[in-house]
Amino acid sequence: MTSSPFRSKAKAVLVLEDGTRFTGQAFGATGQTLGEIVFQTGMTGYQETLTDPSYAGQIVLMTAPHIGNTGVNAEDEESARIWVAGYVVRDPSRIVSNHRSEGTLDAQLEKDGVVGIAGVDTRAITRHIRSAGAMKAGVFSGADADLSDGTQLDLVREGRDMRGLNLSAEVSTQHPYEIAATGERVGRVAVLDLGVKKSTLTYLSERGFDVVVLPQNVSADHVRSLKPDALFYSNGPGDPAASDHHVELLRDVLRDGTPYFGICFGNQLLGRALGFGTYKLPFGHRGINQPVLDKSTGRVEITSQNHGFAVDAPIEGVHESSQGFGRVEVSHYGLNDNVVEGLQCLDIPAFSVQYHPEAAAGPHDANYLFDRFRDMVIRLKADASTAASTDATTGDNN
Repeated sequence: MTSSPFRSKAKAVLVLEDGTRFTGQAFGATGQTLGEIVFQTGMTGYQETLTDPSYAGQIVLMTAPHIGNTGVNAEDEESARIWVAGYVVRDPSRIVSNHRSEGTLDAQLEKDGVVGIAGVDTRAITRHIRSAGAMKAGVFSGADADLSDGTQLDLVREGRDMRGLNLSAEVSTQHPYEIAATGERVGRVAVLDLGVKKSTLTYLSERGFDVVVLPQNVSADHVRSLKPDALFYSNGPGDPAASDHHVELLRDVLRDGTPYFGICFGNQLLGRALGFGTYKLPFGHRGINQPVLDKSTGRVEITSQNHGFAVDAPIEGVHESSQGFGRVEVSHYGLNDNVVEGLQCLDIPAFSVQYHPEAAAGPHDANYLFDRFRDMVIRLKADASTAASTDATTGDNN
């Protein structure tokens, strides 16, 4: 047990785009940071949230009041670094009491240069965001806390807007790499890294896929040269309307007949590839307790989610893709607000979900989707093998 990892530090202030201000203490690094403020409702898994690339560019407010009690460790990281732009908590733990801990959250935030604030009324801030919507914000601590109110507000309002923002290049790998299958080998899957999480790659490998992780700027010809048995688009940050290259790449590969599975950002990009639009949610879905209905089974899944944009499609009925991909239907939708949470193509081998079936700190209700993906690839390969045998037999008879 480690004593007193969090010490009362310098003054800090959280400034929202609409001029609302909250005063607390510096938590993590001191200085200033800007981003879109969003709230995350998970009671556990703060380290997985911090290291999820989908949170790049965002100041994350934790609604759970007590954060940091289990410390941090390398095993639970979802990527190689912390991605959040800033961090807002109410009551940082004064002790770390977990046998797996390798350090304190406060020290890790400071080491990675993440500016945070503690000791603020996170319930009041959450209620404000739920009423006014997600907005630009800034955390100012140390010397930056002494900037004038007007200067701080100007800096916040001059910050980046998530609308129209493409962040894929900031979070994607710069070089391809491979992970060998650990389960009975099924084939090779090409993963477009738009902010992929470690657990996603682990689950694909365990399902028998040799995983080839690709930078977000690869071409369709590069993907084809790998001769993958399937294509996977990962989660990631930013506005899907600003990812035209990824949409065109997906359309090209879908026209080749390559099976596809996408999660989160990958769901939004499949929607765009099929001809649907996307839109920004008022305050997004972020947490590990989001109820989703699977229309095919009538089963309600409790899911982990992190998205501020959604696909604009009717949740009932079968629709024709305006891009020539045949029939498509919404397969899942959120029970809180009827937001599209999944797409199923009926004439091509492609499906996607908006939530995170790989959730490391959340529920595992949706983990079966990786099995569904594996089974789809196995079935299609078997069909292709049967067709090839039939063609060969027919040729011999002729």
